[in-house]
Amino acid sequence: MRPEISVVVPVYNEQENLRVLFQRLHSALEAVGSFEVIFVDDGSSDGSDELLDDICRHDARYKVIHFSRNFGHQAALQAGLRATRGNAVALIDSDLQDPPELIPQFIAKWREGYNVVYAIRRKRKEAAWKRFAYSVFYRSMRIISEIDAPLDAGDFCLMDRRVVNTLVSLRERNRFLRGLRSWVGFKQIGIEYERDARHAGEPKYTLRKLISLALSGYVGFSSVPLRLAAWLGVSSAAAGLVIATWAVLSRLFAPHVPQGWASTISVILFVGGIQLMMLGIIGEYLARVYDEVRQRPLYVVHSRVGFDQDEVRIEDVEFADQI
Repeated sequence: MRPEISVVVPVYNEQENLRVLFQRLHSALEAVGSFEVIFVDDGSSDGSDELLDDICRHDARYKVIHFSRNFGHQAALQAGLRATRGNAVALIDSDLQDPPELIPQFIAKWREGYNVVYAIRRKRKEAAWKRFAYSVFYRSMRIISEIDAPLDAGDFCLMDRRVVNTLVSLRERNRFLRGLRSWVGFKQIGIEYERDARHAGEPKYTLRKLISLALSGYVGFSSVPLRLAAWLGVSSAAAGLVIATWAVLSRLFAPHVPQGWASTISVILFVGGIQLMMLGIIGEYLARVYDEVRQRPLYVVHSRVGFDQDEVRIEDVEFADQI
């Protein structure tokens, strides 16, 4: 029987949070009808995998997908979405920064007729540099993006089955789910909340991973960086023409103007820097095109716990041993 609500929870080395997460999530879902919770173990090495297996063995409504290694947060979300059966699907991280108690409010809005209900972070209990970086990213993304992405809205959301099916059908590897969620359209609404600090442990999204995710957003939903390369090229050429004109005129009408290498070197460095920067931008797009055409799987499943045999997906069988 198809559950009313599915919840996808990506997990990577969150052993300290899982028991509390399970209690709070279970309490929030008991009042909303039939449900299933799908944990996606993204290659944990701290014992989270064993703890998840134990949870699933005690309650058939809980299931877990184990990756063969760490493939990343966005891949874990995709695997969870693919495995869900509910009429609506909620996404929530396992660090308890996003409160499970907000899910019933998502469900209420969904039952009013909204296809996507997403959480808007009104306030963050995080380091000042991280709050600033997030603020700059979301606002710059909104300026250059080809989609109308909401400000300060992460992956914490609830989506109708039709939206989930559409997202799962998108085959791109470099996924930026909150951008894809806006791209598919449908009727959407946001709910504001105050984001808590981590319950325990260290953040798993390192600076490198955050930059990679931001690049996926910029490159995946905007061609402005490439257009910027063209405009900077025009500007650089115009600046070179102005400087050349000045050099000729100064030679003709002001022969005693001191001649030196400083201006020449500065122009060379400026133009060279522009060229290298533009090559870097083009290279970023090219690298992602190369990543797509290789057509490697987004993730590899090592095992699954709690799933019936008839729930095995064709996409998983090729890469997985089933439990």
